[in-house]
Amino acid sequence: MLLKQIKTIYHDIFKSYDHPALTHHIKKITELDVYLPYSSTFFCITNTQNLTFEFISKNMTSCIGLDKNSLLKEGMRQFWNRIHPEDVELWLKALNDLMVFTLEEIPIKDRQRMSYTWNYRLLNEAGSYVNIIQNTTPLEFDSDMKPIIGLAHYTVLDPKIKMPITATAKLLNDHNEYETKYFNNFSQKLITNGLSNRERDVIRLLTINKSSKEIAESLNISPNTVDTHRRNILKKLNISSTGELIGMLKMNKI
Repeated sequence: MLLKQIKTIYHDIFKSYDHPALTHHIKKITELDVYLPYSSTFFCITNTQNLTFEFISKNMTSCIGLDKNSLLKEGMRQFWNRIHPEDVELWLKALNDLMVFTLEEIPIKDRQRMSYTWNYRLLNEAGSYVNIIQNTTPLEFDSDMKPIIGLAHYTVLDPKIKMPITATAKLLNDHNEYETKYFNNFSQKLITNGLSNRERDVIRLLTINKSSKEIAESLNISPNTVDTHRRNILKKLNISSTGELIGMLKMNKI
């Protein structure tokens, strides 16, 4: 997906017409950043209205190696350009669904207490894709109470960890506990939509440790046909082994 297309879709998701003041938020967070230790996390103030970072914490460079001054100048588009190509469509779908859910299901009075989490893979300065878990809390809203300025907290995880693309919306309830209001596994949807019915049958039997011969007998097909289905499944899901497939399916509760 072209960067121009991403910008258009992202802008449509967060389209707004207000111009909130950020000065007091940036002042408080800048003061806090001085005292925070270096770690595998960093945070930013994101402006979805003009696609900029209003603030980036000092840990960003140590976490992913990028120059924060460059990101402050170039904005979100430079950051998006580093998202793994296979994750872009799911990432945009997650953002759109979270926004639709908020506007349709969360009362206006509760939107200031919402918190949103999603994940994707990002290319760091060393040329490796790392897992990013992004948690964003709204700071400012437009006149329709649509969140447009957020405090985004990024956690960087080892690229070897296989993570489905998910999105979560939580509400800070009256007991000061975060209550999950929305959850979706977008990788699971991709798996479900990408396979034929026969391939789903093969997967179902693989997850209960059936051999190719046993699967062939259960489905009344030849072992060679089963092996062909297995190869096609691995190719479609871009994984290298049946063991990895089964682990991913169990993790996603498929």
